[in-house]
Amino acid sequence: MFGIGMHELLIILVLVLVVFGAKRLPEIGGGLGKAIRNFRQGASEPDEIDISAKKPSEKMDNIDHKQSETTSSRAEQAEEHKS
Repeated sequence: MFGIGMHELLIILVLVLVVFGAKRLPEIGGGLGKAIRNFRQGASEPDEIDISAKKPSEKMDNIDHKQSETTSSRAEQAEEHKS
């Protein structure tokens, strides 16, 4: 099993028990199991590609307006310096 013998596995288990404690081991095991399950499901499902057009969010609209305002104000400042 991955080149790890029974003695090494016992040592690792004891270290994990000491570090995390007996109360946390079921939580860690459950989280690890869920992570492995989700990974397997994600790996076996075909990739989904969303080709539908999406409307830009209001935040993006606001960012675009702010950028155009700062660009126009910078252009005005540049013209003032040239004069």
